[in-house]
Amino acid sequence: MLAVITAMQREADALLCRCAAQRSYRLCGKTVVLASACGREFHVVVCGVGKVNAAAGAQMAIDKLEADALLNIGVAGGISPRTALGKVFAIEKAVQYDFDLSQLNHTKIGTLDEYDSPYLPVLAKSAFPLATLATGDRFNDSTQDLALLNDELYADIRDMEGAAIAQVALSAKVPLYMYKAISDVVGGDCVQQYRDNLARALGALTAAVPQIFNEVK
Repeated sequence: MLAVITAMQREADALLCRCAAQRSYRLCGKTVVLASACGREFHVVVCGVGKVNAAAGAQMAIDKLEADALLNIGVAGGISPRTALGKVFAIEKAVQYDFDLSQLNHTKIGTLDEYDSPYLPVLAKSAFPLATLATGDRFNDSTQDLALLNDELYADIRDMEGAAIAQVALSAKVPLYMYKAISDVVGGDCVQQYRDNLARALGALTAAVPQIFNEVK
């Protein structure tokens, strides 16, 4: 069965508002909802914010809920010129931009010790525009981070969970799909933009649900 992973309850609600037959319970400290939409039944796991929460939620979905596919949806920050507030992207690869073994073994930032490339693959045959996602455990306007994301990792979008879920899915050999709606963009106070535009981004996710479920196998 498919498991949908979201960081926040409001992201889950953007999907659940279009669902039926909901049953909510707690498992391993996470909120889990059994729901159905677009002709299929699935679990929704609200994992919490950050990479450790995301990895724990994804692994729990695989081990405890016997998920045979994962879908991560949520809001994210736009860092390339082609991103725009409220636009939905399908992620084709993800990188952990705060993972750095470069001084130790001369690999590119984001390259996990068990892989040769910093980029973790995500299934993305989509009608939505494709994007590269950078994931890190921070929410800020750091010019140093932006230089890394733009000039070295060529990322379009950043969040705090996606690449951690991708790592779990790749290790477990479970298919992963990922869609992000833009809540803030480079060029202003990201925190204020996020607060001002969160509802807009969540609305875009809700509107995208039928197409997303049409693409997720």
